[in-house]
Amino acid sequence: MTTPRDTNTSRRVRANGDGTVYQRKDGRWEAAGYVLAPGNTRRRVRVYGTTRKEALAKLTEKIATSNRGLPIPSAQGSVAAYLTYWLENVAVHHLRENTHTRYTTCVHRYLIPNLGKKKLAKLTAKDVRTWLNQLRTTCQCCTRRIDARRDQPHCCAAGRCCHKLLSPLTLTYIHSVLKSALEHAVREEEIPRNVARNVRTGTPRPRRFEPLTADEARQFLAATRGHRLHALFELALHTGLRKGELLGLRWEDLDLDAGTAAIRRTLQRTSTGGLTTLPTKTRASERRIAIPTRCLQSLKLHHEQQQHEREGAGAARQQDGHVFTTAQGGPIDPTNLTRAFTTLLRKAGLRRIRFHDLRHSTATLLLEQGVELVVIKELLGHAHIGVTATVYAHVRLRLQRDAIDTLSNALGSLENGKTTHSGGDEPPPCPALVR
Repeated sequence: MTTPRDTNTSRRVRANGDGTVYQRKDGRWEAAGYVLAPGNTRRRVRVYGTTRKEALAKLTEKIATSNRGLPIPSAQGSVAAYLTYWLENVAVHHLRENTHTRYTTCVHRYLIPNLGKKKLAKLTAKDVRTWLNQLRTTCQCCTRRIDARRDQPHCCAAGRCCHKLLSPLTLTYIHSVLKSALEHAVREEEIPRNVARNVRTGTPRPRRFEPLTADEARQFLAATRGHRLHALFELALHTGLRKGELLGLRWEDLDLDAGTAAIRRTLQRTSTGGLTTLPTKTRASERRIAIPTRCLQSLKLHHEQQQHEREGAGAARQQDGHVFTTAQGGPIDPTNLTRAFTTLLRKAGLRRIRFHDLRHSTATLLLEQGVELVVIKELLGHAHIGVTATVYAHVRLRLQRDAIDTLSNALGSLENGKTTHSGGDEPPPCPALVR
C-alpha cells in the first residue's frame, strides 16, 4: 500500500535554487526556498498549501519578488508594536513637539484600537479601506464612549445616537499618519510596500473661512487705535503673517530704514517647554518681506512705547528682544493674543472670526486689487503656488466673473457703436479699454 508521500509527484526533482516541495504528515504541502532578506542576506522561507500546486505557486511568487531585488518582510510584530516604536524612536526626532503630540493622539485613538492586533507584514489595502470606512460611518460618541462618561447621557448611552461623524479633513489626516508610519517601515525594509498608499480617501474640501471685507478691515483697524498692540494687528492685516511669526519677531529682524522684515522664527507653546521659539514651519516660510509705510510708523511708535515701559518698570522688566511683548517685557502667549483679538472684534461691532482669518483677509484683499498670485505666495510664505491657488480659488473665480462681465460690456458697446454708424463714412469708434 502506498501513501501520498511515496508517489512520484512528491519526489519530483527540482532545479538548484527553485526550492523544495514535499507533503507533510498532516496532509498539507510545504515549500521551502532561499530568498533575499534585509541587509543583503539570504534567508530560508517556508510556505504552505492544501495542494502541491498551491504551495509551489506561493514559493514561486516569493522567489520572483526576491529576484526583483525586494527583500522579504522581516516584520513579525503587530501594527500596534510598530506604531509605538515609530512614535518613540523615529517621529519624535523629525516632528515638532505639537505635531508629535497630535500624531500620538491619532495613533492611540484611531489606529491601534482598530488595526493594532494585525501583523504588520500581513496588513493589506483591504484592511485599511475597511478601517477607514468604519471610521467614516461610526458615531464617535459610541466608539470612544464619550457619552457614557457624561453626568447626564443624552446620546448613545441614552439610546439617541447623535451620529457625530469624523469630518473628511480628519479622515485624511488620520490616513496620512498611517501612510507616514508605513513609509518608514518600507525604508527600513520591514515591509515590501506601503499598502496605505493604495487606498484613496478623496480630496477634502478646503476649510471655509470668512475674511474681512475692505470696509470691515478699516473698521477693525479703527478699533485697534490706542491699543498697546495696535502695531501688531496693523502688521498682521497688511502682511498676512502667521500668529507665531508675529509673536516670534525680534527687533534684530526688522530693518526700519529699509522697510523690511526677516521672518526666521515662530513662537509656540509646547506641553514640555512652555513658550518656545522655533524655526519657521517650512523653508519657504523663512523669507524677507516689505513693510508698508503705515506699519513702519506704527512700529517706531511701538518701540518708543516699549522704551517708556522699560524705563518705568526698571530692573524688574524682562528684556528678551521680542518686538511684541507683555507689559512686563515677556513673550506673549498665543492664547492671550487670541483673547485680545476677540475683544477688539466685539468692540468694533464685527462678527467673530479666527486670528488666522486676518491672514486670509490680506490675501483676499490683495487678489481683489489685482496683485499677482506669485507675489501673494511669496508674501504669505507658501511652499508652492498651488497652495495659494487652491486656498483662494473662490476669490479667483469671482475675479474671473468680474473680468468676463467687463469684457461683455465692452463688446456690447462695440456692437452698438457699429449699428449706429453703419450708414455713414465715419471710421468705427475706438474700442473700450478692457481692464
